Amino acid sequence: MSYTTATPDARPGSVRLVQLLVGIVCMVMIANLQYGWTLFVNPIDQKYHWGRAAIQVAFTIFVLTETWLVPVEGWLVDRFGPKIVVFVGGILVGIAWAINSAAHELWMLYAAAAIGGIGAGAVYGTCVGNALKWFPDRRGLAAGLTAAGFGAGSALTIIPIQGMIQSSGYEATFLWFGLGQGIVVVVLSLLLSAPRPGEVPASTRLLQSARDYTPLEVLGSPIFWVMYVMFVLVAAGGLMATAQLAPIANDFEVAKIPVSLVGLTLPALTFALSIDRVLNGLTRPFFGWVSDNIGRENTMFIAFGIEAVGIWALSIFGQDPLLFVILSGIVFFAWGEIYSLFPSTCTDVYGAKYATTNAGLLYTAKGTASLLVPLANVLAAESGGWHAVFIVAALMNAAAAIMALAVLKPMRAAHYRVVHQLGSPSPQQP
Repeated sequence: MSYTTATPDARPGSVRLVQLLVGIVCMVMIANLQYGWTLFVNPIDQKYHWGRAAIQVAFTIFVLTETWLVPVEGWLVDRFGPKIVVFVGGILVGIAWAINSAAHELWMLYAAAAIGGIGAGAVYGTCVGNALKWFPDRRGLAAGLTAAGFGAGSALTIIPIQGMIQSSGYEATFLWFGLGQGIVVVVLSLLLSAPRPGEVPASTRLLQSARDYTPLEVLGSPIFWVMYVMFVLVAAGGLMATAQLAPIANDFEVAKIPVSLVGLTLPALTFALSIDRVLNGLTRPFFGWVSDNIGRENTMFIAFGIEAVGIWALSIFGQDPLLFVILSGIVFFAWGEIYSLFPSTCTDVYGAKYATTNAGLLYTAKGTASLLVPLANVLAAESGGWHAVFIVAALMNAAAAIMALAVLKPMRAAHYRVVHQLGSPSPQQP
């Protein structure tokens, strides 16, 4: 029986809401591991002079371990439930930043990145997978709200982290923020649970699978690999911006220039980081909600197209402090939705029973994309600036936007027709 079938045993909305809120807060607690990293790059380099490129290898290691191990962690979740996986993840998150606080050699920084990536991946994959299972009727919105915790979770801590780095050093900042974030995750993990068959309402809006596909079946499906390529194309540009925003602002000579916007005046880089975190969070439930209503591929085309234009504009106009803040916000707003659209689409196609593992397999595309992040420094150095990096990223997003309508949409329609012809129950129509 599919998890998308409603029964009289469907749990009340309050139960689902608690699961959603716990997942969101856990995601907020791991957000700084990725989105706060850029604040530590220059202080680490100033102390040890390892070079930005060498330090950014730690970011790549974090993203690789955070993404490529999610299918394994997802399998553990689908087998043993979400509680134990998130519990262990919280412990690893705290350990990782504690090691960062004491790292005096590069290998220690890299080891901490691997440990933090494993912990963050366990929390991220579990919480998104749990939202996909609990909310088949609002899958895009629920996945988007959960992913928003990761995208916007560091917004409120950007200024405190910067202040603590200046007043107490980056080492103390790593230690105390790491321990605090890890403890909260450990405590909240005890509240998590997965729905049993028949406990959730059905979707009546979008095409969803009438059967549950195993991970091996998913890996043999051409639709999966089309989504994987699209995910890599879009994620690469966003990850470059995430990891390199501070160096880009410094190279554009706008980082410390005051910018006044929406009644606030802050240095351009601080303003950009704060706005970016908020918009990168808002985009996930917003575009997830849009996709629940107009379809996944149509939403992808719109968002990826905006991202391509935003990245191109940032390369042309980014040396103006105000435009740097505004355009970087547009770039993050049109990028973060991949973390709601792709998991939702994957679960629509392949069912909810193995949603954590299957969405985790697709999420490894973020790790593949992270391999391109160090290359951005190389390309910028070889070309004498960031313009070539931006152009390549814009073209990648444009290609993904076209693929959404020209490739993915017709393939999904054909997939549902074949399933129906083979005698499975007809997928639900909008």
